[in-house]
Amino acid sequence: MPASPVPERGMSSETDGHMSPVNSAGATRVLVVDDEAPIRLLCRVNLEAEGMSVLEAADGASGLDLARDEQPDVVLLDVMMPGLDGWRVAEELLEDDRTSGIPIIFLTARAEFRDRARGLDIGGVDYVTKPFNPLELAQLVRGLLERIERGERDALRGEKIAELRALMDTQ
Repeated sequence: MPASPVPERGMSSETDGHMSPVNSAGATRVLVVDDEAPIRLLCRVNLEAEGMSVLEAADGASGLDLARDEQPDVVLLDVMMPGLDGWRVAEELLEDDRTSGIPIIFLTARAEFRDRARGLDIGGVDYVTKPFNPLELAQLVRGLLERIERGERDALRGEKIAELRALMDTQ
């Protein structure tokens, strides 16, 4: 019996020699990895309301498997999870050739400077602290993906690091 079909992923316009993945249906595919079901539901409802497709994982190990199997366009990743935490999930995703190009947005209650710095240092493109405004989530995801598609991934991370440094200087 054949496996159930997975939407094909094409490539969008080339930018700086890199291609950005987009599934053939055109909907942005977001993987939400969080051990809290209400957070996953909040993300799902708000992202789907904006036309995005949402995959969910309740722990780090299943998040890794889903990312490798489904190749989402972006991962929203909690840090504090039992078992495999978000830091390790991010490291493994970024070390794996199949998932290294998937942008990671940390979505976590850990709001200290050192945690934000660690998330960006690992390779995340953004760091959103809980509680967050779920109505702004789709706009954030869309904006980040548009910038990455234009080849601005490193510039984006640099801006986030500069914002963090500015916050540290005011403390």
